[in-house]
This record gives sequence, structure tokens and C-alpha cells, in this order.
Amino acid sequence: MTVWEELKARGLIAQVTDEEEIKEMVNAGKATFYIGFDPTADSLHVGHFMALCLMKRLQMAGNRPIALLGGGTGMIGDPSGRTDMRQMMTKETIQHNIDCFKKQMERFIDFSEGKAMMVNNADWLLDLNYVELLREVGPHFSVNRMLTAECYKQRMEKGLSFLEFNYMIMQSYDFYMLYQKYGCNMQFGGDDQWSNMLGGTELIRRKLGKDAYAMTITLLLNSEGKKMGKTQSGAVWLDPNKTSPFDFYQYWRNVDDADVIKCMRLLTFLPLEEIEEMAKWEGSQLNKAKEVLAYELTNLVHGEEEAKKAQEGARALFAGGANTANMPTTELGEEDFSEDGTIDVISMLVKCGLVPSRSEGRRAIEQGGVSIDGEKVADIKHVVSKDALQGEGIVLKRGKKKFNKVIVK
Repeated sequence: MTVWEELKARGLIAQVTDEEEIKEMVNAGKATFYIGFDPTADSLHVGHFMALCLMKRLQMAGNRPIALLGGGTGMIGDPSGRTDMRQMMTKETIQHNIDCFKKQMERFIDFSEGKAMMVNNADWLLDLNYVELLREVGPHFSVNRMLTAECYKQRMEKGLSFLEFNYMIMQSYDFYMLYQKYGCNMQFGGDDQWSNMLGGTELIRRKLGKDAYAMTITLLLNSEGKKMGKTQSGAVWLDPNKTSPFDFYQYWRNVDDADVIKCMRLLTFLPLEEIEEMAKWEGSQLNKAKEVLAYELTNLVHGEEEAKKAQEGARALFAGGANTANMPTTELGEEDFSEDGTIDVISMLVKCGLVPSRSEGRRAIEQGGVSIDGEKVADIKHVVSKDALQGEGIVLKRGKKKFNKVIVK
């Protein structure tokens, strides 16, 4: 199976231009391609993870990735998939986020000499003269056509700022610059980026002639990533300080039955033949498939040691009363206890991060969703003594999937 055939078999390809040319270049390892990452937070998340896995696959086949960090576009904010305007960030915040992205990307992509590049679009976007940009780029964009783009449609009713309206032009200009500076002949992005990406391809061809060789591929990256990478409490981050390796493992261990094989195809590097065998599994066997998925992805992001710890901790929880050494743990200090040496269960829920507020903790108890060492907590005033938390401590659980071991320092 060729690289291109595998990408299609894994369900990654959504739309392409010039498929025959793209297929030939990718299979021959001759593509220099880019994917953009706007630094909207201080950590990459699961949506980015899908893009990084794609970059790794193509690099392994000899192609050259360019990770484009959006130090310039991040000053504006992508309106795609948004119902309101993004909060504007300072240059200092953007730079901090970029520095965090760099460290995380190096776990996936080999940036050694000639194998890949990391580029910041602030290097050209922040020095642009507005009138010169209008003259150079403006004539090649139709406002009527821009307004029909999916990335703008859902914002038109509530209001699309002129600031955000310029995002498509900025992203298109990125491809134009990468093509000229680094010979970048291909761009990848999520299916919600299709209009922006086509803008870049057309700009290159209009500015440099029809022979200019630039192509676009849009994959099920952002849309699937946004769906997969969101929980009720927020995003699933790659930074272990924002989403612990254990919680990362648990997220994938608890995906819907209908999604487990799709996630394996999109995100893991397991052979397709092995995945297709697991696709035949039913019933309780699906839990084994979820364990495989969770372990493989945690290993990719956090390393083998953390993946093993997370797996052991999860198995201990489901076994009931087994070794809890690798469970996520919260340590309580003297300041957390009242004068009589007790702490109420709602305070513990908040302290462990199992609920965002006391009112949410109270509601969880009233709904029967909180337990201590397997015993349901029925009273919102229930307290636990310091003595009970000595040694191995207790396992505090909210719902079926959120829990913490609680001990005394």
C-alpha cells in the first residue's frame, strides 16, 4: 500500500485539488508541505495532535514538513468555527504560547537539518505595509466570493469584524510566502479551512503564473479533532500539567464504542491490518480495543513509562480495591482540615478538580454521582477524617470516569 493509499484508507483525506499530482509527489517523498498552528493557548490539544500525526507519517515517507507557527495570524484570530470573535492576545502571550508549542512539536517531528522546518509567519506578516499589501494582494480576492466561504457564513448573522475578515488574506499570503521562500508546494488543513486554503493556491497561481505548482489538501483534522478533543470540562491538552497522562489515557479509554476504530485509523501508527481485525470485535472485546487505543496514544504523547502507569492505574480502578499507586493523587495539607480534623466531601471534590465549584459538587452528590471507596455518598454534609486519609488514603469518584486518590501529606 502506498503512502497516499494509506492516508485514504485511514479516512484522513476529505478534499483535494490535483489529486494525481499530489499522489505522485507524496508517494515519491517529494512534497514540501505546511500545516499552520495559531498559538491560541499555551499548549497544543488533541485537534493539533491529529495534524502532528499526519506530519509524522509523511515525514517518515521522506516528505518535508513545515510547521507554521501563527505569530502573525494569531494577532487577528481565525473566525472558522467561531460564533464570536476571539479574545485578542498581546504579543508577549503569543510568543509564550509559541515557545510552548515548539517544545511539544519536537516530540513528534524530527526538525534536524533538512528534515523539517519550524517557521513563524510573524516574520513577514508583522512587517507588511498596509497599502502595499492592498495593491499586491487585494486585486486577487473577490469580496463576493469571500462572503460565500464556510469560514465566514455562520458569523454573518451575528456580525463579522473587519479584523477577522482579513484572516483569509493573511492565510493565503502565508502559502504565497512559503512557496517563494522555502519551495513549499503543498498545504494541509482541516475541512473547515478549505476556502482559506484555496485562496492561497489561487494567489500563487495568479501572482506567479499558471505554471506555479501549488496544491491544497484538506483532511478531517480540525473538525474531527474539535469533536474528539472536547470534554464537558474543556479541551484535552498535550501538556501534562493541563491534562495529566492519566486523564489523557482515560479520555481515550472512554471514547464511544462507535468511535474507537475510527480513532485508531486516524491517530495511531498501528498497521491497518491489525486495526481491521479489531474492527470485527464486539461487546466486551471493545473495551480491550479502547485499552489499546488509550495506551498507544498516551505512549505517543507522554512516553512509554507514563503510558504504563496510566494503564495500571485505570485497571486498578476498574478492578476495585487493586493497587492504586498509579492513580491521579491529591495531597491534602493541614490547612485543608477543620479544627476537628475533618474535611467535607464537597471541599474534597473541589480540591481534586472533580468539580469546578461547591454548587456543582453539591449537585453531583444530590444526583447520586459521588462515591468514596465504592460507597455512594448520600449526604452533602458528609465529612472524612484525617485519620481515614492516612496511608493509602481513599478513592474519591465522581460519575463513572472521574476520580482521584486522596491522601494526607
